[in-house]
Amino acid sequence: MMVTKSDKGIENVMTDDLFELNSGKFQVDTKEETDKKCPQCGGTMDFDPGSSGLLCPYCGHKKEIAILDPETTAVELDLELAETLENCDWGVEKKTVICKSCGAQSVYDALQISDECPYCGSNQVMEEKGKDTLAPGGVCVFKVTKEQAGSNFVKWIKGKLFCPRAAKQKAKPDAFKGVYLPYWTFDTQTESTYTARYGRDRHVTDSKGNRRTVTDWYPTSGEYSEFINDQAVLASGMHDPATLSKIEPYNTEDNLKYKPEYVAGFVSERYSIGLKEGWNKAKEYINGILSSNITGKIRREHHADHVNSLRVDTAFYNVKYKYLLLPVWISSFKYKSKVYQFIVNGQTGKVGGKSPISALRVMIAVLVGLAAVALFFYLSR
Repeated sequence: MMVTKSDKGIENVMTDDLFELNSGKFQVDTKEETDKKCPQCGGTMDFDPGSSGLLCPYCGHKKEIAILDPETTAVELDLELAETLENCDWGVEKKTVICKSCGAQSVYDALQISDECPYCGSNQVMEEKGKDTLAPGGVCVFKVTKEQAGSNFVKWIKGKLFCPRAAKQKAKPDAFKGVYLPYWTFDTQTESTYTARYGRDRHVTDSKGNRRTVTDWYPTSGEYSEFINDQAVLASGMHDPATLSKIEPYNTEDNLKYKPEYVAGFVSERYSIGLKEGWNKAKEYINGILSSNITGKIRREHHADHVNSLRVDTAFYNVKYKYLLLPVWISSFKYKSKVYQFIVNGQTGKVGGKSPISALRVMIAVLVGLAAVALFFYLSR
């Protein structure tokens, strides 16, 4: 994040709409309801994972978040009726935000929708209003606190046998930052037809008494139906899906209809991967699920030992989608000039990431393993 000089005389130029500035920058307004001041001490109140309300980090005062809308969870929308389908290529665009509390002017990446004012700590939730973008439909709020995430991380890294001791000591759990990442979820009814071969093993004995396994192959075909519920797809190109997959799954049905208060005090990112590409990625994931489930179906129905040459043709019906923000605790540290990132699922506490590997520890483990094998064969003689 880049910060410009504070100017308390420019607060009155804020509007609810976007307007272009020079050098590829645009200005946005911030949401007043997210910059709640504690009635006891005047500190800025953040969303609290422990109570699902607002909490003052200075004096501990809590306040409930008012919910007036009868719809408490994100509404599922019809994909066929969606008008905004394409990716949002923000490039190097920046946006200027003027703090409602102190008047400081800050510059953020265009993808950010929330952060804290670097001058006074006020919460900045800046929702752009544009015809070409969608607002979040819901939030899977943080349920795991920063302290719980740190505790889970410590247990996780201590369990890494090959991680050097020095690396474990440098990986400080208090460095975690809470981030909301954008995801699409898709519901669809699938109807598939398939063809495949299944094989059954049998044992035969030749004239010399040697036994071997022979597989008899048979063709098969059929139909398969399955409803897919909330297939999640990362809607950001800034993060590694393989790393994030290590902390899945999320319970995406456990969401709250979007209110800016839910992201107060956390960094949030808006989507850059649009509905069209998101749905294409979802179909890839769904096709993999269907292939696995159809393979299992063939094995059960035919008491098969093997299945191959599977070909599946699937039609997708009644596709619904949601745009959700999902919670992640993110941390990283440098060890021997290399940066290692760690993440914790902010809903379940599951930890993922890569840890440094000690070549010496690996070599010792290999030698111990070889010694154990040698001892086993020696005692077996």
